Amino acid sequence: MVEIPLYDLPPDHIKLIFRLIVIQVYCSDCETIYLNVMKRLSFYSGFLFLTFGSCLISLNSYSQEVKLSAKERKEARKAEIYANYQSLDTLLERMTFVVEADYLQDQYGKLTPVTSQLNFIKIDIPRVVLQTGSLSSSDYNGFGGLTAEGILNTWKITKDPKHLNYCIKFGLCTDVGNYDVDIQIEANNSARAKVTSLQRGILVYRGIIVSSYNSGVYKSQNTILSKYR
Repeated sequence: MVEIPLYDLPPDHIKLIFRLIVIQVYCSDCETIYLNVMKRLSFYSGFLFLTFGSCLISLNSYSQEVKLSAKERKEARKAEIYANYQSLDTLLERMTFVVEADYLQDQYGKLTPVTSQLNFIKIDIPRVVLQTGSLSSSDYNGFGGLTAEGILNTWKITKDPKHLNYCIKFGLCTDVGNYDVDIQIEANNSARAKVTSLQRGILVYRGIIVSSYNSGVYKSQNTILSKYR
């Protein structure tokens, strides 16, 4: 093969040779770039695939946990209610609690929303306080209602483990009359207390039962019989 010096070649031929060299270098660089790009794409594809797979596994595990929680929720709620029912036993045996009313119901079934701090039945054996009142009135006991305090004379507690509730019945003698009180208490602390008086008919307190220590009720002045009649 005969080698011809570049300076012996015509100028056009030299330009053509340089163009071919540039094209070859460029193509070599393109191939390198292409290979690098493909390697990166392969890496990221694998990474994305692993990430997506991990997400699917996590979602599947979370779904199973949600299903288990939903399945066990009812049993957990039953256990919670039963535990609360057991704790009520101690509170009621001591006979130191308060029925705080959110509603008062008359003998005709009419419900009236009330302030629980003023409408309550407080039991601290042997004393009991029955009170009704309203912030919009100041008659009788200072709150337009009745405050009757007296001594509990007879009482009975009935426990129903099957239905998880209690029934408390007692008689009460006060300065404004005698009352029979019947309290139904559920395991969720809801309470319904029916107060019966020969002079004034039936009044029902609907609310919750709380310990005397945790109660925020306000006892007003006792009602004077001559003013209340």
